[in-house]
Amino acid sequence: MPNALQFKKFLTWFLVLLLVLCGLFLFQGYLDGHFRSMESLQAYIGGFGPLGPLVLVLIQAIQVVLPVLPGFLGCIVGAGMFGAMGGFWCNYIGISAGSIIAFLLARRFGVGLVRCMIPMEKYTRFTQWLNQRESFTLVLFLAILLPLAPDDFLCYFSGLTGMSTKKFTWIILLGKPWCILGYSLFFAYLAK
Repeated sequence: MPNALQFKKFLTWFLVLLLVLCGLFLFQGYLDGHFRSMESLQAYIGGFGPLGPLVLVLIQAIQVVLPVLPGFLGCIVGAGMFGAMGGFWCNYIGISAGSIIAFLLARRFGVGLVRCMIPMEKYTRFTQWLNQRESFTLVLFLAILLPLAPDDFLCYFSGLTGMSTKKFTWIILLGKPWCILGYSLFFAYLAK
């Protein structure tokens, strides 16, 4: 079993390093002004040519893990650049992957990481709010399903609970697409 344990440690640190590199990539894009408006983000993603959809997926995943960009901005850009369904798939895959990564990071690194990722005021408010709920699973599913809920923060908090990774993944995969699809259809319609 030591080999399996060593592999798990290596994989954990490799994923953390990959996340840090992706974060630096996005931070450089932020410093260069690529995230200031929808137009600048579209130009940035368009500059990657055929890799543009992959870049949008990456941006959407990272914006969940490092909650500094509003996720709906990527939904607008995706729908505008790739149409309703193309934008939907880019955003759904990216946001779902980022949500699961945030959950796993919180599970692996605990409260210390979550407090670093979430401002103390929000951390305290979420902790109090979650402690008053009897069925966190139902509350999480409804929050993931509805637009404008603080999904990113809830993904981190879910990693601190006893919820299984499998259950969390199913909640994300089944609850996430509806809001993203609604955004994609709406913004694609506006883009016409």
